[in-house]
Amino acid sequence: MLKKGSKLETQNSKLAVRVGYGFDSHEFRPGIPLKIGGIKLKHDKGLGGHSDGDVLLHAITDALLGAVAAPDIGALFPPSEPKWKDADSVIFLREALKRVRQAGYAIANIDASLILAAPKIGPHAGLIRLRLAELLGITANCVGLKAKTPEGLNSENAVLAHAVVLLEGIQKKSHPRPSTLKKRAP
Repeated sequence: MLKKGSKLETQNSKLAVRVGYGFDSHEFRPGIPLKIGGIKLKHDKGLGGHSDGDVLLHAITDALLGAVAAPDIGALFPPSEPKWKDADSVIFLREALKRVRQAGYAIANIDASLILAAPKIGPHAGLIRLRLAELLGITANCVGLKAKTPEGLNSENAVLAHAVVLLEGIQKKSHPRPSTLKKRAP
């Protein structure tokens, strides 16, 4: 563990860009709604999980947290705590965004892949990208989303999500103090 203020910790906190990676997976379960990327989709099953099971928001949340070396989603929102039962995954995403901003970074772009047999994501991809952009405070052209089928890998009963995030350092404007301004010769 890095000590607060150590050379390595200080050096790494000044990086111009950071990359984070997140992964999540959930099994389908009957009788619950399906949410992917903050959007409810029509399907005969939803994704099981302690929260609402939004596998895509979970992967993006972990990517954001990882990029700023914060604890992962399971450490921040433990499934053992009843208050997170059926929680909206947007809560987790907002906490990750708060930590990104506190660390002095902004999202440059997100790229995510879903692996699932059904439902087909293509007809919903544009809406999911728009919702992600809205939640993340970025434009939709900064959100990449792909969906792939498991191609016989025996994962028809689950959804897997991978996400990569690129963060860029926020430039703070510095204003010179009046005493440091050079006077112009008349």
